[in-house]
Amino acid sequence: MASPAPSATAGPPPMPTPPPSAYLTMLSMLILILAIPLRQDVRDQVFGTSGNATPTMSGFVEQALTVSEDLASTVMKGFSPRSIPVFATLAREFAVFDRWFSSLPGPTQPNRLFVYSATSRGATSHDKWSLARGYPQRTIFDSLHDDGLDFNVYFEAAPCTLFYRNMRKLKFARKFHKYGTFLDHARDGRLASLSVIEPRYFDLSGKPANDDHPSHDVANGQKLVKEVYEALRSSPQWNESLLVITYDEHGGFYDHVVTPYAGVPSPDGITGPSGFGFDRLGVRVPTIMVSPWIKRGTVVRRPLGPEKNSEFEHSSIPATIKKMFNLTAGFLTQRDAWSGTFEGVVRNLASPRTDCPMVLPDVAPLRNTGADENRPLSEFQREVVELASVLVGDRSLGTSSHEKAGKAMTVKEADEYVNSAVWSFLRASEEAINMGVDESAIIDVVSPIDARNRVP
Repeated sequence: MASPAPSATAGPPPMPTPPPSAYLTMLSMLILILAIPLRQDVRDQVFGTSGNATPTMSGFVEQALTVSEDLASTVMKGFSPRSIPVFATLAREFAVFDRWFSSLPGPTQPNRLFVYSATSRGATSHDKWSLARGYPQRTIFDSLHDDGLDFNVYFEAAPCTLFYRNMRKLKFARKFHKYGTFLDHARDGRLASLSVIEPRYFDLSGKPANDDHPSHDVANGQKLVKEVYEALRSSPQWNESLLVITYDEHGGFYDHVVTPYAGVPSPDGITGPSGFGFDRLGVRVPTIMVSPWIKRGTVVRRPLGPEKNSEFEHSSIPATIKKMFNLTAGFLTQRDAWSGTFEGVVRNLASPRTDCPMVLPDVAPLRNTGADENRPLSEFQREVVELASVLVGDRSLGTSSHEKAGKAMTVKEADEYVNSAVWSFLRASEEAINMGVDESAIIDVVSPIDARNRVP
């Protein structure tokens, strides 16, 4: 017999709660992607096409018209609250940031690199060779590990945190789990200090993509956030939690707020193509934070420091983790040392709220067609295939045979291949750990895998 639905204001079993000054013992982070599938010239969008020396935010339509008239209309549109009821509810109930910027005026992968390392090591575009080889910089995961604090990465097909080379080391192999394990850990009160949730990147019948990439149904991203929130809300760790939801870049959609361009420090002095100095930020992106320590209806504007011109951007995430957990390692780069931190969002209440909703609204589909499993891969999906192939030694870097094969794969084939490859890599890493191989090693899987084998 089904149990009655819980009260909208009921809370989990009472447990000791720390004062706000003690911060939190767990930060659960969800990164979703919203992008338009075109080669965007962000400079033209931000500075206009007339050679302006300072940002005017006047070039979005003009740049889109170089692609198609339909696109020019699309970039000026948005979603109504009725279409995205989960975000609408969370924004009312908790905190929304109105000045959170992407870390550079560029695409998905360089901005994602900033989220956990405060630099892209000179990347301003999708450098497939560097992504597959793995970027070498230190990450906030290293800082947590060095201080004995735990973290976990929950994923569906492939964890993009493996684009950091250090994350492929044996010492981190047991940090990776299928997404369903997050639900188990939340239910049992076993969430680590940091939890990273990666969405599903391949759109399949019965397993729809929920990463908000076009042409995926945004409703499925809403359903993912709803499930994560409700798992956290019913967890015994709810009163110790902060959920961060953000997007890596603006996806080409219009914004009127001028991107910061003065006094933004280069992370590490590395310049990008055409001498780009990483001395300005990208366009604003939606960011929502959820915790019982957050006042209802909070709007977070500019940070209070550490510099007069500091802003909230992706490097604020590692900067805040360092501060919240009192990590002994220094800042990762000059960028996270400069970025605003957001621990103040959970320091305005004397005790955790008990009126936070237990469940969020149901979400209706926004797309009236099913998943096209035979669709060719997007650029992002091909990068995930390339990552998977390198993890299992399925090609030598510098050749193009597998890159061509990735372009020829369908979405369904790629999902099967990536799942098999990632789990082959993680199983081989587990075997190496059991054999006593040094934890700083990265396992070299030399035998090609059979992409038709499915993960048990």
